[in-house]
Amino acid sequence: MGLTKQYLRYVPAGNFNIIASQPCNVCFVTLEGQEGRFVAVGACEHIIIWDLRLGEKAQVLPGEKTVVTAICASPNKRHLAAGYSDGIVQIYDLKSAEVISIFSGHRTEVTTLIYDSFGHKLASGSKDTDIIVWDTVAEVGLCRLTGHKGPITQLQFMTNHSILISGSKDSFVKFWDLDTQHCFKTLTGHQTEIWSIALMKDDQYLVTGCGDAELRVYKIVFRDPDSENKNPLENLTSRLELTYLDDADDTTHPLQCNKAGSLLRGGRGRVISMFSDASGQILGCHGTDMQIELFQFLFDEDAKVRLKKRLKKEKKKTKSDESMEEDQETHADLNTQLSLRDEVKRLTSIKLSDKPKSFDLVLGNGGELRVTVTLSNNAVELFTINSSIKDSESKHLRSILNHGHRTEMRSVCFSSDNLAIVSGSAESIKLWNRPSQACLRTINTDYILSTVFAPGDRHLLAGLKNGKLLIIDISIGEILEEIPAHTNELWAVTLTPDLRGCVTGGGDNTVKFWQFELIVDEQSESKAKVLSLIHTRTLKLEDTVLCLKMSPNGKFIAVGLLDSTVKIFFVDTLKFYLSLYGHKLPVLCLDISSDCALIATGSADRNVKIWGMDFGDCHKSIFAHDDSVTGLQFVPKTHYFFTCGKDGKVKEWDGDTYDKIMTLQGHVGEARALAVSPNGQHVVSCGADRVLRMYERSDQILVLEDEQEEERAQQEELATGEQTIIPGQPGLNLPSKKTVGSERAAESILECLELCEKYIEQLAEHSAIQAASSQTLPVPVPPPLMLALQVSTPDDFLLETMKRIRPSDLEEALLILPFASVCEILQVLPNLMARGDQTELICKISMFLLKLHYAPIVANHSLLGTLEKLMKFGNEKVKELRDLVGYNYYGMQFIQREVETSEGVQLFRDATIEKNKSNKRRKQREKLKRSIMVLS
Repeated sequence: MGLTKQYLRYVPAGNFNIIASQPCNVCFVTLEGQEGRFVAVGACEHIIIWDLRLGEKAQVLPGEKTVVTAICASPNKRHLAAGYSDGIVQIYDLKSAEVISIFSGHRTEVTTLIYDSFGHKLASGSKDTDIIVWDTVAEVGLCRLTGHKGPITQLQFMTNHSILISGSKDSFVKFWDLDTQHCFKTLTGHQTEIWSIALMKDDQYLVTGCGDAELRVYKIVFRDPDSENKNPLENLTSRLELTYLDDADDTTHPLQCNKAGSLLRGGRGRVISMFSDASGQILGCHGTDMQIELFQFLFDEDAKVRLKKRLKKEKKKTKSDESMEEDQETHADLNTQLSLRDEVKRLTSIKLSDKPKSFDLVLGNGGELRVTVTLSNNAVELFTINSSIKDSESKHLRSILNHGHRTEMRSVCFSSDNLAIVSGSAESIKLWNRPSQACLRTINTDYILSTVFAPGDRHLLAGLKNGKLLIIDISIGEILEEIPAHTNELWAVTLTPDLRGCVTGGGDNTVKFWQFELIVDEQSESKAKVLSLIHTRTLKLEDTVLCLKMSPNGKFIAVGLLDSTVKIFFVDTLKFYLSLYGHKLPVLCLDISSDCALIATGSADRNVKIWGMDFGDCHKSIFAHDDSVTGLQFVPKTHYFFTCGKDGKVKEWDGDTYDKIMTLQGHVGEARALAVSPNGQHVVSCGADRVLRMYERSDQILVLEDEQEEERAQQEELATGEQTIIPGQPGLNLPSKKTVGSERAAESILECLELCEKYIEQLAEHSAIQAASSQTLPVPVPPPLMLALQVSTPDDFLLETMKRIRPSDLEEALLILPFASVCEILQVLPNLMARGDQTELICKISMFLLKLHYAPIVANHSLLGTLEKLMKFGNEKVKELRDLVGYNYYGMQFIQREVETSEGVQLFRDATIEKNKSNKRRKQREKLKRSIMVLS
């Protein structure tokens, strides 16, 4: 067998330029005990927490490969839940920035996330039309709610009841009872898709946003069907119905949801998103225009004051005088006359500089409302408005703009010292520091198509879409000169090998040669010399020039044309040398190796061709990408080269063996361009997702066979997103799905059972031989895996294996096991239960296996004794655990009372409760003052 060629692996070295991804929402988070200062946004696969006061990154929560599509902060302000495009839900600890829980249950991307009021449950909705409720404490799925026919757009937990409300693109709003896991009510009055829902004013109102300019408001009331029943939800599950086709027919159910009215938006188009603050007082929404509309749901006292004023105005129009008795009768009937226009006040809209994609709001002390917005131009803005002042205007506090381009990047290049990166987009050029990935300069320009550093790295040459060539002084960040190089697009600019000039190619069918010159700046007082270009020669061609490159030896220039050919000319005489035919579509990129032996071309026909420079023969044609190849560059002093394409992937190739070395983590959408550093240590690429992805060459050795096998394994993964179907159990709809993790967990359990069986046989054989020979023999050594887990008995080995399985994968792992293995596990569980170790885990495993294999287990007489032991030991240990929890609970209450008595303070007081009480007392005082004024 011959030697296998080895390569060094390129690994991701950071993402920059991205401020906020459009598919993900924005969310206020609490860090360092400060609320309203930090916001979390999705940045492709990562989550960035921005400090709005400093305008810098406060924290980065790293992801893996898929894009973040939804985030939600927990009520305790300690965790952040994130949903991804592959259906995974991860929970981060904001203090340590580590993943503490991973939930896998959806088949497609997660569209919405919501915590309940205690933070113990997390509901996720997806494009697969399913809703999954997760237990964040036990780290397992509780239930999967199916019934919608379209993607889920928004979820809301009711505060005081175990009810979940969901909105979907199927135009229905459904109410789910989480105790019975069924839908008991459906609102069907919407004509178009429901894009968002919100619960307001302590769950008294439900607001829905559709594809029109109307926000529909529903009044939620829990009525008592009989006077003896104090709690209307006690008999809720006994009277559940699947759907209500009309609210008028809903006369017996405790939950009444009737339309109270509508709020007309001033914006155009459909509702894109709608959110409320934590208290449910302020509602914000936005459509397709550049504004955010705000509505305030008033307290009952304030609503009555508005009603009084409205009635007075109406009476002044009809009568001038009215007796005091009639006025008092009117005020006594205020509760029955309150309408939606009295309870909802429209606040001043927030005007934005671009179209918003998402927003979040938080209400502070004194009625200060803070609103953070992510815009479609890769920016985050913060506004404030005082909701307690009438007609208060919004104030713009902070914008995060300089950390990224406003539009997609089209060009990227490295400096000669490998320390600086320049990216160009439709509105500006940015200079980045490679080690820190910080933006150093921003220069506003027109549409950039190509960039290259001038010799010395102090100046930059940039080709524009209008055909001009810019000379930019990087140190001062100014444009020194605009040269009208071409009449159409300037697609390519490259330096000559002797570094004395440059060559440009454009849409006017010409290639122009330029020479660097130092000229005196007549406008400056110092008469200093500045860099300029002098046009020397012009090469006229038959078609548009899309790309060009000069050979490192300075003899040839290769030009890619719109007619799908590459023509090579002599540099000194500009005479034709070779023509490379073979591509079916135009060549978009090309490069020549450092030794001038190979030329590689990438085309819109998705192929990369490797040619010889001597005779122009095609060495190899490679089907490289699933879409057009947009970027190609050789690694200096090698025959390795990188390519990127409109399929978003970045790949490395070997130009000698024509093998694909590896596929790097690419972009979401199209990849526009790439650049390799002069030392070959770094690669940077830009794409439509507005991310600059940098890769660094590591010391890890890459073997092609292993890389190819890993890619095949990823393609053949079992995690196809199909819902788990349990034979014989049609009603058992698990909230999880099969993943690679659950398969590996099942394999580890089967391996554990096999090793335990062999070890038990060795122990039995050892005991038999020792009893027959009456000699002391050495005890058999446990398997290496048992020694690695530091356990000595088979029972402990099985328990340790179960403990190491991720809770969200445990049920799926048990589902994969054959029935014989299930019987072996059930026979071990009574011994583990009797020990009182990991009681919750053992009870969970036993209950799931019984529910899954109930019929064959009951039919197996040998397992009846095992079931009796499980029931006996389970009742005893659960009772002991319950008593222990109760003892600790009342012990902590006793300690709390002792501390409060001795220290004279009150512990664990809820700030929100105190705030509500103080607000209520203030409202009562104001009401008393107004009553006195009316009587006087």
